[in-house]
Amino acid sequence: MPETHWVKKDNNLIQCLLCPHACLLEEGEKGRCRVRKNVAGKLVVQNYGLVTAMALDPIEKKPLYHFFPGKKILSLGTFGCNLRCAFCQNWQIAQQEKVNNYFLAPEAAVARAKELVPLGNIGLAYTYSEPLMWYEYLLATAQLAHEAGLKNVLVTNGYLNPQPLKQLLPFIDAVNLDLKAFEEGFYQELCQATLHPVLQSAKLLAENCHLEISTLLIPGKNDDQEQIKALTQWIAALDRQIPLHLLRYFPNYKLSLAGTPLKTMWEAQKIAAQYLDYVYLGNV
Repeated sequence: MPETHWVKKDNNLIQCLLCPHACLLEEGEKGRCRVRKNVAGKLVVQNYGLVTAMALDPIEKKPLYHFFPGKKILSLGTFGCNLRCAFCQNWQIAQQEKVNNYFLAPEAAVARAKELVPLGNIGLAYTYSEPLMWYEYLLATAQLAHEAGLKNVLVTNGYLNPQPLKQLLPFIDAVNLDLKAFEEGFYQELCQATLHPVLQSAKLLAENCHLEISTLLIPGKNDDQEQIKALTQWIAALDRQIPLHLLRYFPNYKLSLAGTPLKTMWEAQKIAAQYLDYVYLGNV
């Protein structure tokens, strides 16, 4: 692991610098992501190369609608996440420590992606749980894929510190950023995180690769019309041509609210379309 992404303290304490949580770990302790652990005063990544899911998906499923439409992409996922979203849609792997997995070396992942090119595959997508908590494997695999002429795609919450993100970006071609809401209290209450680092990541992504944004609309939490307006105005300030995917919520994990009414979805799309050129509805 690059030295800049963690530091050793006194008494075998270490501090992880990968994401804004900056977890301070005693020996034997794991970070909030559940996959980065202090082992004898060193940070050990416990999910390196461990794959929980792999599938050849339509690129639109990420969702990416403006990046090689009609093509497919080999999607890989591991376990672990640095957020604690009460509404997590993939909680079985993102929020669990014991999941079925198998080892797939970076070279093997790239070789498999190349084998699938005749079937319309354009590269590798890192998705399903939070791929940025797979950072070392992600960086190694993305570099090899880039050298092989394949595309690299991230589906991420964007909760990463700027330095490791900048190190990764030269190898990333497209990102779907899961922007949970445009309100600090939402992130604190429902994700146990903060909004600002995600907005910071969004700016870096918009400057360096193809970016599309997804927001899950949850009744009474982030579907207020003023919040939708503020969200879309902020995205438009980056680039009004960034596609926005507004996704319909259904009860999942620890949040059991009623599903998002279709009327709410249509109204949100109407507001967003005043500021953005491309607004899509999902899960409807």
